[in-house]
Amino acid sequence: MIDFFLQFSPVMQAFIATLFTWGVTAAGASLVFFTRTINQRLLDSMLGFAAGVMIAASFWSLLAPGIEMAEQLGDIPWLTAVIGFMGGGIFMRLTDKFLPHLHPGLSYDKKEGIKTSWQRSTLLVLAITLHNIPEGLAVGVAFGAVAANLPSATIGGAIALAIGIGIQNFPEGTAVSMPLRREGMGQWKSFLMGQASGLVEPIAGVLGALFVLKMQHVLPYALCFAAGAMIFVVVEELIPESQRTYANIDIVTMATMSGFSVMMILDVALG
Repeated sequence: MIDFFLQFSPVMQAFIATLFTWGVTAAGASLVFFTRTINQRLLDSMLGFAAGVMIAASFWSLLAPGIEMAEQLGDIPWLTAVIGFMGGGIFMRLTDKFLPHLHPGLSYDKKEGIKTSWQRSTLLVLAITLHNIPEGLAVGVAFGAVAANLPSATIGGAIALAIGIGIQNFPEGTAVSMPLRREGMGQWKSFLMGQASGLVEPIAGVLGALFVLKMQHVLPYALCFAAGAMIFVVVEELIPESQRTYANIDIVTMATMSGFSVMMILDVALG
């Protein structure tokens, strides 16, 4: 797999990797062709697993390499980490505040962002799209970082991140398409709306890779920025959504720890 990626430029590597993550989102959305409903405990566990993957990826694949790169470049490591990490969180907070969206499982009157008359289906897609912006950005930055030829950035680590993001995208596609199907929307339309939430990842991935290739001196900040954005999504959205059903909290917690373990294994084994 590593040899396959090495034949392409960093931007193309990021594009291929994020096409994969988008494809897994589509796979999750495709469940609407087989059933109109999905067990709530299973969906909560899948979202918890996704949260665990993102937490592990934020540290092992982004924050830790960013800190190491800052040290190698002669910057103050802790300051670089704080500026980048908090910058990512603030960026997502502002996006969350202004982008109209509706989290799965909530009624229409609970929509967030600026006031709009957009349909519920559109707002649901935008909610998951909000998740996917930092994910695509993280993959792009990781592949772009490899071109800097710093020991802390490896092609294996970037591939591990893409695999981890892809795995946790499956429940996100399901979380959009399945509620729409339950509400009576047709199979194909529900599927198309679900997979559409992942379309932003190839765009964000290519932009992230291009950015760090053109401005390599900000690479440590970019890695920490992506980590902060992903942690914001986990704490503000994925964990609350996965634990909305109180009776499932214990199994969701174990699913979160399992997701963290899987991503940690991927990163250590491939990175």
